[in-house]
Amino acid sequence: MKFVVDCMLGKLGKWLRILGFDALYMNKAEDGDLLLLAGRENRILLTKDHELLRSAAGLPCLFIESDFWPEQLVQVLDAFKLRGKVRPHSRCLACNVGLRRIPKKSARNLVPPFVLARASSFASCPACGRVFWPGTHFRDMDRTIDGILGKRKVRSKGPVEKRKKDPRSGEG
Repeated sequence: MKFVVDCMLGKLGKWLRILGFDALYMNKAEDGDLLLLAGRENRILLTKDHELLRSAAGLPCLFIESDFWPEQLVQVLDAFKLRGKVRPHSRCLACNVGLRRIPKKSARNLVPPFVLARASSFASCPACGRVFWPGTHFRDMDRTIDGILGKRKVRSKGPVEKRKKDPRSGEG
């Protein structure tokens, strides 16, 4: 499943990548560019922008309800039933490309000596060359991931192509 994330949802885009999902995020993209990307690359548009949502007629999209990224992430995971498809630390956080495992000996000239001595595994991005390893930041991310995966949204509207009017709230 591939996503394109509007500029108001940068942290959601980052955490989707951390969980292993293909999530395009550009902090200065115009609405038209996001719509073109969504259509051309068969991506699901994630947005907090009502106007962009209205412009996305016919495209798969999800209106993100919360202002808090953990709740946003739970909404996306539940709306698309993605909890079983999470693959943490498998995608480059910078360029969104899938990572390749590399042997420790291949990482020798790519990481500082103390990292080489302590880290048990390494991965690199074939696009940008960044090298990743399970350091203390991975443990912090894993704790956050465990917390997110333990949460379930009670009421999830699921993927929508256009918002339906809620007669109780007067919203459309």
